[in-house]
Amino acid sequence: MTNGTTDNFIGGEWRGGQARVENVNPSDVSDVIGHYAQGDTGDVEDAIAAARAAQPAWWASGIQKRHDALMSIGTELMERAGEIGALLAREEGKPLAEGKGEVYRAGQFFTYFAAEALRQIGDFAQSVRPGIDIDVRREPVGVVTIVSPWNFPIATPAWKIAPALAFGNAVVWKPANLTPASAVALTEIIARQDLSAGVFNLVMGPGRDVGSALVAHGGLDAISFTGSVEVGRGIAAAAVPNMTKLQMEMGSKNPMLIMDDADLDLAAAHAAGAAFGGTGQKCTAASRLIVHGAVHDAFVEKLSAAAQALTVGHALEEGTQIGPVVSAGQLAQNLAYIDKGRAEGAELICGGARLERAHEGHYMSPAVFAGTRNDMVINREEMFAPITCVIRAGSYGEALAIANDSAFGLTAGIMTRSLSRANHFRANMRAGTLMVNLPTAGTDYHVPFGGRGASSYGPREQGQYAAEFYTTVKTAYVAQGEPE
Repeated sequence: MTNGTTDNFIGGEWRGGQARVENVNPSDVSDVIGHYAQGDTGDVEDAIAAARAAQPAWWASGIQKRHDALMSIGTELMERAGEIGALLAREEGKPLAEGKGEVYRAGQFFTYFAAEALRQIGDFAQSVRPGIDIDVRREPVGVVTIVSPWNFPIATPAWKIAPALAFGNAVVWKPANLTPASAVALTEIIARQDLSAGVFNLVMGPGRDVGSALVAHGGLDAISFTGSVEVGRGIAAAAVPNMTKLQMEMGSKNPMLIMDDADLDLAAAHAAGAAFGGTGQKCTAASRLIVHGAVHDAFVEKLSAAAQALTVGHALEEGTQIGPVVSAGQLAQNLAYIDKGRAEGAELICGGARLERAHEGHYMSPAVFAGTRNDMVINREEMFAPITCVIRAGSYGEALAIANDSAFGLTAGIMTRSLSRANHFRANMRAGTLMVNLPTAGTDYHVPFGGRGASSYGPREQGQYAAEFYTTVKTAYVAQGEPE
């Protein structure tokens, strides 16, 4: 179990705050998980100073030490996936199986990047000038601030923290205020490793105070952020005057094309899983289902049946497939989108209602809209809700055009038996991650992840591509000289 701390971790020490925030279980609002410290601008200053002082020694400690620390973190996360996954499910609301799976996946990120710490292979080149050798190597960017969201409170920070540490950087992490228990659990594991004080720091607190102070600080070398487009733009505006390196994963409005030759049972199952898994609170959720007119009505019927068959309940109860929405504010926003869709003329086929359960919580039935147009608000804005919208298309070409008509470009999928359509889609869909006969949600940790347009800014995350953000390239020219 965790040691019971609810404090920040700065410069190698657990530190309380002037204020604390109540952490409430969205499955049962009478269940208070704890009261967690809120940092302030002084904590931000101390954390960045500690990170800057510690980073050179961490880089100099060598690849074996970094490998061993990350391997230990990853192994413990995987071994404790059941325990920590239950804590995650309790505070964030995703079903227990998903919570356990997320923690295990977080462990895999650390073990993967433990191996990457050893795979420090540079490049050698001959100069165009005789008698000169060229050496190209990667070095850490320096001090990295990580700002992570609540929907994957351990996996998302893991895929940022692990490469940051593997490549010799120091970290200041600001997690989402809705999920502090998961942040503390991960920090406890990291804090037990053989890391110098200040290499890793946790500063919890509200974005308007702690987050704003962090991203505008001149002592940072890089910022990795996952969250909304609005917040991302604010971070960019604050970081650019300091020339701080940026990596941002932001909004999405992911399409899934259902073609007239698709296996409709498989298509409905994949669409329902992608749209409603994690209560729709995924950046990879399928929120626009663009369906060929020849199979539109049959698909809508199957999708509606699949949505209504899902069991909505307490995240820790056996049999729950869809947990609660993360907060009362999020639930109110979701229901407001239901009203917007109806006002725009969309037909609510099923769901979209607040649900009562044995425990008071933020429950909502998965919703399917049909008769929607791509210019409707519900098809333009990321709702982050268990709501999906069906758009009718007369052909593959029309469906592709609709799919590409978006400010976003994170993930996209197609359900088809046609190899030529699948290949055309892969070549012409403007998104960072494409799925063929698969849900739009669900990615691997050893390959790059990211999007286009308003979905992403800066280098890709995950896999070997992570080195582009967490390192800087140094090119050295060396005169060979004459032997004595």
